[in-house]
Amino acid sequence: MLDLYTQTTLDCSKIITQHYSTSFTLGIKTLASKYHGAIYSIYAYVRYADEIVDTFHEHNKTELLSRFKEDTFVAIKEKISLNPVLHSFQLVVNQYNIDHSLIIAFLHSMEMDLAQQTFTEETYQEYIYGSAEVVGLMCLNVFCDGDVDEYQKLESSAKSLGAAFQKVNFLRDIKSDFDIRGRIYFPGVDFSNFSEKDKSIIESDIAKDFENALFGIKNLPKGARGGVYLAYAYYLQLFKKIKKLPSTSIQLERIRVPDYVKMTLLAKTLFLDRLNYIA
Repeated sequence: MLDLYTQTTLDCSKIITQHYSTSFTLGIKTLASKYHGAIYSIYAYVRYADEIVDTFHEHNKTELLSRFKEDTFVAIKEKISLNPVLHSFQLVVNQYNIDHSLIIAFLHSMEMDLAQQTFTEETYQEYIYGSAEVVGLMCLNVFCDGDVDEYQKLESSAKSLGAAFQKVNFLRDIKSDFDIRGRIYFPGVDFSNFSEKDKSIIESDIAKDFENALFGIKNLPKGARGGVYLAYAYYLQLFKKIKKLPSTSIQLERIRVPDYVKMTLLAKTLFLDRLNYIA
């Protein structure tokens, strides 16, 4: 019956991913099936932690996050949890020997969201590492499946891809982050006077992350390459759309990529992956 319980927890993580992110769901579906459960489990875990700090305003978020953190490491140690998200996550952590320091860094960034409203360059880099880069590294653990040399070769690119995704999210959500949560992630940026120069500096930094990320994607194992490239292509398309807009526009609305564009990117990615030509 434990197998049945485990499968239901994996199914829960899949459902969470499907409801929260159509783009990441498409990306995961494009991965080889052997990766699906693990990547769904990682996404569901980080998504729910993020929910605690961004959504549960009527509850004591500090207490909830502290309990979530404690329950995470109990689940990893005991290799079981009655929380389906934590159970499926601990399976991945234990199967792929994910370094606990990555999880600690991630949860630390979530804690920063509870207290930090503006960021210095140092705290910004700390936050990016914990909230995004380590998630890329968790996924890389799965894709490399114990191949230490391959992991080390692709580590920098995986971090860059996570950073690019997060920074694009910050640009896209700059209005809601400020209006609803009172946060400005970009150091030295005044939202009330967000200029073209500010936007250009941020975009230059993101472009470098995308460039470094592509090297790693090209060198991922075959079964992982297409799905990761699809997520990359989607975020690159979103980034290009943001770049074309004046700084005033992203202060007024949340920029999106239409579904038909996502489907076009999916078809293109599947075609390129079949030809073994992801570039």
